[in-house]
Amino acid sequence: MVKIYHNPRCSKSREVLALLRERGIEPTVIEYLKTPLNVQELRTLFQAANLEVREAMRTNEKEYQDLGLKDEGLSDDELLDAIAQHPRLMNRPFVVTDKGARLCRPTELVEEIL
Repeated sequence: MVKIYHNPRCSKSREVLALLRERGIEPTVIEYLKTPLNVQELRTLFQAANLEVREAMRTNEKEYQDLGLKDEGLSDDELLDAIAQHPRLMNRPFVVTDKGARLCRPTELVEEIL
């Protein structure tokens, strides 16, 4: 089973979804802004993708600045809690297959797990 954590407004997310479909793969599409992940789901996803929490965050979002998330003293738990409460902070798209998980930026990274 292939899953994509997708934001339809994001061009990279749309590109990865199109690439999967071109390959004949119809993934389970999870619009994470409509159905946010909880802290444990986020932790599991980021670990599967071999990313530190900060590497999986969108630092250019207003919430990042407003919540003071640039503070290096914040723990991973505090950052995960912020992402769970403000899902726009999660970078995208993440794709999960039987071969692993990747943050597909650039788009071609999805090839590693197909």
